[in-house]
Amino acid sequence: MKSIIVDNHLITPSKIVCIGRNYVDHITELGNEIPDEMVVFNKPNSAISSKLLSHHQEQLHYESELCFVIKNGQICAVGFGLDITKRFLQSKLKTKGLPWERAKAFNGSAVFSNFLSIKQDQINETLSLELSINDEIVQRGGIELMIYKPADIIVELKIYTDLEDGDIIMTGTPKGVGLIVEGAYFKGRVLSGANEIVSASWIAS
Repeated sequence: MKSIIVDNHLITPSKIVCIGRNYVDHITELGNEIPDEMVVFNKPNSAISSKLLSHHQEQLHYESELCFVIKNGQICAVGFGLDITKRFLQSKLKTKGLPWERAKAFNGSAVFSNFLSIKQDQINETLSLELSINDEIVQRGGIELMIYKPADIIVELKIYTDLEDGDIIMTGTPKGVGLIVEGAYFKGRVLSGANEIVSASWIAS
């Protein structure tokens, strides 16, 4: 089983619960409709990786996301994540009305920074992410722009599934997604206002 680091401790998530289409501008850039209900899909533990791949049977796309770890049924830690996507395959599956898992849940499709504990009152509209590639900022967004805020997401998920200690929630991506180019330098940051909480960097292989 794959692990993540929370406050310098190894934690093994049972699953990664992902929220799709949670930023209006991202929905628009992909030509999708704004959903009537929250879009949810899962990634397995085997998707977790510390390496950023540029290719896995096809060229891959990045989607940066604010990510939260669960403990005792509520958010306990925050980190930066990359939801790695096979966009061509996803588009083909969507056209046929089929599930997305093959395009979203493959090995290496969930890349995370370390996670840092966070207090409940810090989970507010000042919390955001920033992704730069080769020192150029390509994505910015956060709770302020989300259709479904973290508290709403937790309530909705608990209607149908148990959230185990260590599970990760990926809350969707803002506009600016794109191809991962081999050798590109990625840096992701989680911010509270202007203050950096956590960051990580990767070279795409």
